[in-house]
Amino acid sequence: MNKRIAVILPACNEEVTIREVILAFHASIPEASIYVIDNNSKDRTGVLAAGALMEAGIPGRVISEPRQGKGNALRRAFQEVHADVYVLADADLTYPANRARDLMRPVLDGDADMVVGDRHSGGHYSEQNKRRLHGFGNDMVRNLINLFFKSNLRDVMSGYRVFSRTFVKNYAILVEGFQVETDMTLHALDKRFRIVEVPIEYVDRPAGSFSKLNTISDGARVLFTIAQILRYYRPFAFFGSIALIAMLLGLLAGVPVIHDWLTHRYIYHVPLAILAASLGTVSVGMLSIGLLLDGIAHQQQIRYELHLLSQTSEPGDG
Repeated sequence: MNKRIAVILPACNEEVTIREVILAFHASIPEASIYVIDNNSKDRTGVLAAGALMEAGIPGRVISEPRQGKGNALRRAFQEVHADVYVLADADLTYPANRARDLMRPVLDGDADMVVGDRHSGGHYSEQNKRRLHGFGNDMVRNLINLFFKSNLRDVMSGYRVFSRTFVKNYAILVEGFQVETDMTLHALDKRFRIVEVPIEYVDRPAGSFSKLNTISDGARVLFTIAQILRYYRPFAFFGSIALIAMLLGLLAGVPVIHDWLTHRYIYHVPLAILAASLGTVSVGMLSIGLLLDGIAHQQQIRYELHLLSQTSEPGDG
């Protein structure tokens, strides 16, 4: 194939599992280089990872990223690692390394820009995942994304993914934490990159390995990220929704005012009249902003598509 393959393993305090994960991916993809992103670990994660790479003679290295957060770790990896195919996985033994080639195949065949390991279709994720509220949040986020982007994705938060070089080198990571999986999914949908989902088996963390996820705070960050993405990439839907809510509230506040005028030809509910007028002004303003930004977003989409075309054009093309 003559394809450069890079396995990216973001790791924070994963000394219990990091060595086994490295050896498992090396056994599955012996031709790949493996890069461990030591994300401010307080244990021996970096030392054990470097030792495993050296002892097994695996090409790659440990990259240190002191800024906490998976998004920061991936930003450093995508800046420093150059390959044709990128395999991303967590360093906690939850994803099967022996399925890496199945995920790589659509990218290698030119059929996908991003392949996602679908935990929901491929195994007993609901049984293995002990965080019920976390699972509920995943479902809610997935349904919101499918609604707004007219997609039919099964797993938008999987950490097991394969990317083409085109996707990686044209993806600006602007988030810092675990919401990065949602962000890259939304980016792929908005920029019309081809997404393929491959069912995989998910296994919960082994004993002694602890998750850094916080269901409430990380869930709030993911929802905030979706709101931000809608504001940037679907501004008409975002501001149009605010306009609709303001209009409905204005109409509700204006009912007593209209009743006063029709009955007495005089307005007794002056505060409600002011509130209704203000909400109406807000509604018109939000709708105008949404229309303006929607036009700007469309122009940005055109420039992005032309940028991608310029990267794929052959030398000498007219």
